[in-house]
Amino acid sequence: MTKQDDPRQQSPEQSLEPQPFITSKALLNEQKEVLIIHNDSVYRLQETSSGKLILTK
Repeated sequence: MTKQDDPRQQSPEQSLEPQPFITSKALLNEQKEVLIIHNDSVYRLQETSSGKLILTK
């Protein structure tokens, strides 16, 4: 099996099925931060003043 044949070694662009996506605008909904609950933990997704995203636990 080559790297190309192994789905674990493929980048999302190489996978056979399209990957789902959501825009940061949809997540943040005009806010600068949003709290996300994942596996009973709370994460904070923040947009910086330079437009980058930071995810912290």
